[in-house]
Order: sequence, then C-alpha cells, then structure tokens
Amino acid sequence: MAQNSFPLAVLWDMDGTLVDSEHYWSISQNNLAQVYGAHWSEEDEKGVIGSSLYDSSALIKDKFQIQDKSVQEIIDHLTDEVIEQLRAALPWRPGALELLMELKQAGIKTAMVTMSMRRMAMAVAESIPFPAFDVVIAGDDVKYGKPHPEPYLTAAARLGVHPSECIAFEDSITGLNSAAAAGTHAIGVTNLLTLPEGPDRRIISTLVGLSAKNLHELRLDA
Repeated sequence: MAQNSFPLAVLWDMDGTLVDSEHYWSISQNNLAQVYGAHWSEEDEKGVIGSSLYDSSALIKDKFQIQDKSVQEIIDHLTDEVIEQLRAALPWRPGALELLMELKQAGIKTAMVTMSMRRMAMAVAESIPFPAFDVVIAGDDVKYGKPHPEPYLTAAARLGVHPSECIAFEDSITGLNSAAAAGTHAIGVTNLLTLPEGPDRRIISTLVGLSAKNLHELRLDA
C-alpha cells in the first residue's frame, strides 16, 4: 500500500481520547460510592478506565455491596449523570476536533469505538458541528467489550476496510490491547494512564500537530 493511501480509516476511542470525560465518570462513581457508604479510590478509577461498562459496573456493584440495583441499573445511573455533565460542558482532548475535521475533508473514513452506551456515544457525536463519524460502535453494540478485539473488528467491518488499513487512537491499556488484538495500528495517546510501549502499538503524547497528511508516519511498520 502506498504511503499516501494509509490510513483508509481512523478509529477513535471516546472517553479520554476524543473528549476529556474520564473525570466525569469519576465524579459519578464517587457520588454513588457516597450513597452506599463505600470508598472509590483513584486507583479504583484508573483500574476501570477503558473497560466495558458491564465489567466496571459489576465490579462497582460488588465493591459497594449494592443490593437494590442491577448491573444494568448502575450503568444507566452512571450514564445519565455523565451525559448531564457532558451537556453542561463538552471538553475536547487537545487536537482531536481539528484532526477529525481534517479527516472528513480528506475523505478518510472514521468510526467512534467506545465502551460507553450508544445513547451517550450519540450524544457526543451529535454535538460535533459536522458529520464526524461514518460508524459508531458502542458498548451495547457488541457481545465482548475491550480488551476483546470485537469492538474494533466490528468497526472496521462496518467501514468496509481491513483492520491493518486502520489507525486506532486510544488512551487506555485496555483499549490499546483491544485495538492491537484486532490488528489495527494501535496508537496510545497519553492522558491519565502511563501506556507501555510494545511492538504492536505506539505511544504519543498528544494529537496536536497530527493531520491527514502526516498520519502515515504512525504506521507501526513505517
């Protein structure tokens, strides 16, 4: 494949990669902890970043000893609170919106691949002042969440491209593992977590300065 034909698609994680929303989840989780007299530490929070909401909410139900809510009800409760916070202020990660706009202008396909629920993913996607994504894959669209490769494999298939023709941007180890396992060019963008380097991924400090013209430099085999 010629350099100027790569990537055919860019796949975006949402929380912490596209929008700076991880602290909103932390606020909601801590609020729930207070209701049930439990403790939710910074390490607890970091431990669930990038994970399926089903997995993280099951952990919360057990840790907080919640008897009066199902896992789905915990997911719904947290999602409602985070959507409310995002509607009040939607903070974009540096360089994300600018790069998205460039990709659309260049005709490069895009997908959002998030473990948040579809209604939250669409609330973010629909707030963007241009049609940013060709495909949205959310946590309730797949059987297996990150770190399983299904979310990214599904996104690539829906876009009609091979995973090896895609760049995937992630901010979590869980998400990077998912993107790498799917066979994409997995790019970690440092945010709240230290992301380990590896032969199947590359770590960068920011999206600022990236453009449709220089994305080919992120190829793992470049």
